[in-house]
Amino acid sequence: MEPLFHRGLNTLRVPASLFAKNRQRLSDRMRANQKCVKAKALILLKGGETSYRYCTDKEDLFRQESYFHWTFGVEEPDCLGIVEVATAKSTLFVPRLPESYAVWCGKIWSLDEFKTKYGTDQVLYVDEIADFLKKQGPEMIYLLEGTNSDSGLKTEPATFDGIESYKIDKEVLYPEISELRVIKTPEEIEVIRYANQISSEAHKLVMRSIRPGMKEYQLESLFLHHCYSEGGARHVCYTCIAGTGVNSAILHYGHSGAPNSRTLEDGDMALFDMGCEYHCYCSDITCSFPINGRFNQQQKLIYNAVLDANRAVMQAAKPGANWKDLHILAETVILTSLKEGGILKGDVDSMVKARLGYYFMPHGLGHLMGCDVHDVGGYLKSCPERSTELGLKSLRTARTLQENMVLTVEPGCYFIECLLDKAMNDPELKQFLVVDELNKYRNFGGVRIEDDVVITADGCENLTQVPRTVDEIERWMTPR
Repeated sequence: MEPLFHRGLNTLRVPASLFAKNRQRLSDRMRANQKCVKAKALILLKGGETSYRYCTDKEDLFRQESYFHWTFGVEEPDCLGIVEVATAKSTLFVPRLPESYAVWCGKIWSLDEFKTKYGTDQVLYVDEIADFLKKQGPEMIYLLEGTNSDSGLKTEPATFDGIESYKIDKEVLYPEISELRVIKTPEEIEVIRYANQISSEAHKLVMRSIRPGMKEYQLESLFLHHCYSEGGARHVCYTCIAGTGVNSAILHYGHSGAPNSRTLEDGDMALFDMGCEYHCYCSDITCSFPINGRFNQQQKLIYNAVLDANRAVMQAAKPGANWKDLHILAETVILTSLKEGGILKGDVDSMVKARLGYYFMPHGLGHLMGCDVHDVGGYLKSCPERSTELGLKSLRTARTLQENMVLTVEPGCYFIECLLDKAMNDPELKQFLVVDELNKYRNFGGVRIEDDVVITADGCENLTQVPRTVDEIERWMTPR
């Protein structure tokens, strides 16, 4: 058995050394922190837990907790992990399974087999952690506790019987490990690149297969099938958004109350926001296109406005560029195109200052991405604070870009009924609107173009490879 993750066939082989490198980075960073105890200090992390539905013994499909995965790369639930601050030496603690497990779930792996599989320094059972720590006699145990700036949810620190007898710190670890997750290693980028490759091909299959009369969920199903059958990607990073017609203007369409169930109609725009993950590393791609494969003039105007914004941001994205400034750039490009198309009038800079861009693009330009699709590190205490202005407060980070950050670039333009009405009833904003022309777009829906990029030394690399220009899309969708 090699220490790697692999789904066989032509799927990517992910070496366990990726996670050993992350543990070393974590150890190095903790030692560099002046607040950190260096000698006889341990980092204790808790993996994801087995989950059952409350009314039955049906086990939910498990996905590892992201911080634990980043550190150990372990697939199984109910584990703990320790990293020594001084040495980066690792100990994985796995559950001691009952004999009945072999009957219902298969082979019970030995500790040596787990050690070989994950490349840790040693493996013990979870119920041995108290004895292990008693022998270690740590001066400090660092636990992971912090609040995610997107969800508002807190991490759940590890615990064990007797933890109260040790000196515990819950402040140092979270910002340090979160900052490390912001900057990807070449090994991590390779896994994200692979997830993008699989998702890109799945999106292309959807574009080739779409026809009027189909259901949105049929296209979602095609995407899911390709990612798993061809890429070994069992999980998607988020619920698929498969919006057509007016649904393409619903930013988080596809949830249980709107489950990708509309019938596609000739002439509709489609907006498919879908991304698979491979070994807990994410992709996040949005493709917008007419379901009949041919853009009409309205669709071409809005699509090119968003594509121009997407390309302008990627041209400007490089170390030292500020994400908030890039969002403003995207807004400016879109508003300029809408003015040139006769939908808006007046000075574009004044439109931006009045926050008119929010009414056409109410979400942020994009987000960090890694082991979570909306990855951590957007608003740590060391980062610029979140804006309070319309649109800008939806940005998931306001950081200055650094080499080896991975982000999505996803400008959009939507015609959302309630926002159009607000703008038309606002005296400051109404001066910019050509109301009769704007009303012609009320049932248009929306366009979003989302690519995943890695920031390089002098620019960015687009990891997403799908047809993007009007000509490329129409040629790709022409029946063969």
